[in-house]
Amino acid sequence: MMPIFHLAFPITDITQAKTYYVDGLGCIPGRENPHALILNLYGHQLVGHITKEKLIPQKGIYPRHFGLIFTDESAWENLLQRAQKNNLLFREEAKERFVNTQLEHRTFFLEDPFYNLMEYKYYRHHEAIFGGGQHQQIGDTRPE
Repeated sequence: MMPIFHLAFPITDITQAKTYYVDGLGCIPGRENPHALILNLYGHQLVGHITKEKLIPQKGIYPRHFGLIFTDESAWENLLQRAQKNNLLFREEAKERFVNTQLEHRTFFLEDPFYNLMEYKYYRHHEAIFGGGQHQQIGDTRPE
């Protein structure tokens, strides 16, 4: 059995988190208490922890974001359509990167109500997920 990824992130409201992640994104809710909520995102464990700290949006999509890489393009498209149908906030609309190269992939970024950024990808060439060491491209070009 493959290991399951776990990610904890800040939220400020359990109800709002459930509305976004369960109703909007399609996560399966797990345990919850007044301080945290466990979510199943495609078999991976997300835990939203209540914080009283002021949450502020990141200026760009880097450096911090999390997400999934789909190995089936139709599953990626289904999530894209679900996000659009549920009017989730797109930090970056769906696009293709590195077209006509070994690194070609489709991607979009969502932003939850707590400014957490999520990227969802589908690579045309599975070996590019971890391979492609002869290439240096990673993400979008960004100013230093």
